[in-house]
Amino acid sequence: QVQLVESGGGLVQAGGSLRLSCVASGRTFSSNAMGWFRRAPGKERVVVAAINWNGSSKYYTNSVKGRVTISRDNAKNTVYLQMNSLKPEDTAVYYCAASLRSATSYYVNVNEYAYWGQGTQVTVSS
Repeated sequence: QVQLVESGGGLVQAGGSLRLSCVASGRTFSSNAMGWFRRAPGKERVVVAAINWNGSSKYYTNSVKGRVTISRDNAKNTVYLQMNSLKPEDTAVYYCAASLRSATSYYVNVNEYAYWGQGTQVTVSS
């Protein structure tokens, strides 16, 4: 059974940092594109960052550029999201996702991902 399990969320003050981790089990995703999405209260799930299979190509949504870094460790079947200078508007449930599409690129749409984690809550207080 394929599972993606996120961790690292929590409550942090504005300006603080968090590092989210997503560990995959049940199959290896070292040849797959991965992504981090978030869903804020009352809003749709949207991409935060995405990465191709070897980390040579990355995407960041405009609102997090310069504050967030996506990375992966294929030996550990793990993808990370380092978030710095957090803002209250970053408050959301963060989801890890794995795509089965061509791994040379990254993907930014929800429907381009086949596997999802259960999500981890990130709350940023002002």
